[in-house]
Amino acid sequence: MGSPARRIGLGMLLIPLGLVPVMPAPASAQAPQYITQWGTSGSGNGQFDHPVGVAVNAAGEVFVADKGNHRIQKFSGTGVFLMQWDLPGGDGYFDLPEGLATNAAGDLYVGDAGLHRIQRFSGTGAFIDEWYGSADPAFGWYLPVKEPRGLAIGANGEVYVADAGNGYVQKFTGGGGHLVDRWVGGVPSGIAVDAAGNAYVTWDNTVRTFTSGLTYLTQWGSAGSGEGQFNIPRGVAVDAAGNVYVADTDNHRIQEFTNTGNYVAQWGSEGSGDGQFSYPWGVATDAAGYIYVADTNNNRIQKFGHLPTPTKPTTWGRLKRTYR
Repeated sequence: MGSPARRIGLGMLLIPLGLVPVMPAPASAQAPQYITQWGTSGSGNGQFDHPVGVAVNAAGEVFVADKGNHRIQKFSGTGVFLMQWDLPGGDGYFDLPEGLATNAAGDLYVGDAGLHRIQRFSGTGAFIDEWYGSADPAFGWYLPVKEPRGLAIGANGEVYVADAGNGYVQKFTGGGGHLVDRWVGGVPSGIAVDAAGNAYVTWDNTVRTFTSGLTYLTQWGSAGSGEGQFNIPRGVAVDAAGNVYVADTDNHRIQEFTNTGNYVAQWGSEGSGDGQFSYPWGVATDAAGYIYVADTNNNRIQKFGHLPTPTKPTTWGRLKRTYR
């Protein structure tokens, strides 16, 4: 508001202050807001038995690794059931599927944790290929995949694998079977790759970042329940703006960070209400910036988004002061 009128003489003086704009306060970081959910406990279409992995393709379709039901389910972005598959035996058969990722062509990669392999399908569930590891002379031995928990796809189609059973992050060519790079140590769980090719890995109670060549960059986080701390984080996702979302599983919440590890916001608490979680596992984002969370023990998928923050409208008025 403008400064008050000055007293410049005797008697009554009315001085209009003119048009005084009232500007909105600067916006603060807001946690994404709850939008919708779908799923119940069971084995029917649209039901789940401990969903863990979640991925979204360019068309906004959502794939879910329905771990306890040993199958993949596919939904629209609003939760409408589209299809499911679990082919009996052999190719397309699953034993505890966990990690999911989609490439630019719409293919779906599945980390089949119980069978220790990666399978690739078309977006309609047609089997394409699979691999169990890599025999690469550059590394001197055959390196099998063991309990692949997290998957991510790089800009050039490379497949990054959080190989929890071996304690590696492995990087393969898009067709699989050829090992490109690896990083050893700890127990990686979730993995995401940003537009620049940097990888983000949930590893013990930290998030560790790597270049596209799996050269270690930095890490953040420690054990605990405070801001920026973790209690067994699982899934991780990066949106188009570079925001990093981490499923802080045993703290029953999602935390958001910048791509350099600065804490931004968090949401969720233990429970079954809207926006609450019971051991959230997988997290994924779509091109529009919506966030999908596999709320594992609640047997559902929840969807969140950074909805527009209402702003205080700009107002105008005329003020008068009376002086005697």
